[in-house]
Amino acid sequence: MPIIVTAEMGAADQSWADRLRQAYFPPERNQISAHITLFHHLPPGCLGELKAALGELARGPRPPARIDRLLSLGQGVALHVHSPALLAMRQELAERFAALLTPQDAGRPRLHITIQNKVTAPVARETMAVLERDFRPRPLAIAGLAAWEYRGGPWALVQRYGFRG
Repeated sequence: MPIIVTAEMGAADQSWADRLRQAYFPPERNQISAHITLFHHLPPGCLGELKAALGELARGPRPPARIDRLLSLGQGVALHVHSPALLAMRQELAERFAALLTPQDAGRPRLHITIQNKVTAPVARETMAVLERDFRPRPLAIAGLAAWEYRGGPWALVQRYGFRG
């Protein structure tokens, strides 16, 4: 089963993002919590090396991050995550696993938290308009990294790595 790698939010930010996701994500499709995907599909054969790499990165400090704007996904809405330090960590992993990356994961990353997806374009535009009224950039706590097994719907946690630096 493919491995997904995410950045984990602090508890308060996780709760806030989950509330937005519950409010706007189609309920029948909302099978996982809000998340920041770093890699969508790594092969399970690299799990041992991936665990070691994530553990090494987690020895360092939490990367500073901000939610700096809303993103239109066409058929949904996301919160854009601005974090050069988190992107640098992702780049380090991308270089380490370069030969194993899918085209999606090898491309230029756009860190974000999806709060709505797989709706019609008019519904997405309406959600964007509602959210834009009160949107303000805000800091975002990045608490750690995680590896997940993709199981066709809900994900199964493999391991979490909290930042310790």
